[in-house]
Amino acid sequence: MTWSPYYHGDGTQRRVDLPTPPPWRTFPRQSQHAQFQPPEGLVEAVNAAVQLRRPLLLRGPAGSGKSTVPDQVAHELDLGPVVRWHVTSRSTLRDALYRYDALGRIHAHNLSAANTLPDNNYDDIGDYLQLGPLGTALLPTKRPRALLIDEIDKSDLDLPSDLLDVLERGEFEIPELARHPQPVVSVRTWHSFETATITRGQIACTEFPFIVMTSNDERGFPEAFLRRCIRFAMPPASPEMLHKILAAHLGPGVTGTRATLVTEFVERVSRGERLAVDQLLNAVHLLTDESVLAPDNLRQLLLRELSND
Repeated sequence: MTWSPYYHGDGTQRRVDLPTPPPWRTFPRQSQHAQFQPPEGLVEAVNAAVQLRRPLLLRGPAGSGKSTVPDQVAHELDLGPVVRWHVTSRSTLRDALYRYDALGRIHAHNLSAANTLPDNNYDDIGDYLQLGPLGTALLPTKRPRALLIDEIDKSDLDLPSDLLDVLERGEFEIPELARHPQPVVSVRTWHSFETATITRGQIACTEFPFIVMTSNDERGFPEAFLRRCIRFAMPPASPEMLHKILAAHLGPGVTGTRATLVTEFVERVSRGERLAVDQLLNAVHLLTDESVLAPDNLRQLLLRELSND
């Protein structure tokens, strides 16, 4: 089978069979824990974070596999599904701990007050509360949860400092529940239909979660924040490591084209160009897979430097 376009750009409708996606782009998304190849030193850093119950701060360029680390650790240590918090410039500590829909509760109360049904006094505050990713990770459990705080360097400047007390103490309070007349309330957890029972608004972990925070080195962090973390910088991938990554995703075998692409990738990165490993995966998949056999002129498109427009 040779490369053939699915889209022709001529406006003619054709119902063609679309190609099978590459293994790392199948949906629903699957964990890549089996494919991830930890660089030298990362295993020791993870074990230190697990032993010391400290967050692990992973620094490195985009596409270096940082966000896959908690998937592999959670799988190997049987910590359950990874709780994920993707940080933006608008992220706040409260959002990470819990969300409260006050307006929704007021609206429901007004509707209930106008209703003549026997249950018109029903007002369960738990219906309007949901634990955030960090709040869910801090629930008391027999085994630690795994939490990914992704791209924390994109946060507001105050967020790392705001996290210090919660990460140090492993507990927090939900004020709306602390002053609520009902002492025990069931609250939904993050991205789940499960609920957690909260007593007097207090949440305190019994096992500190395994926390991985990733940074693309777009900014620095306060010393007080850094000293509470185990820090690890993802090293530039060597040719040997890249071949292991490619084999894990695409199967073993080093063709001439695959070796050439790896060599080109390493040389360009060593010159200071910004390239991601998933770009190399895309190029190898399209340019070496016998079921695809894309033309070589796609190489420039697939391996375009990230700093370019």
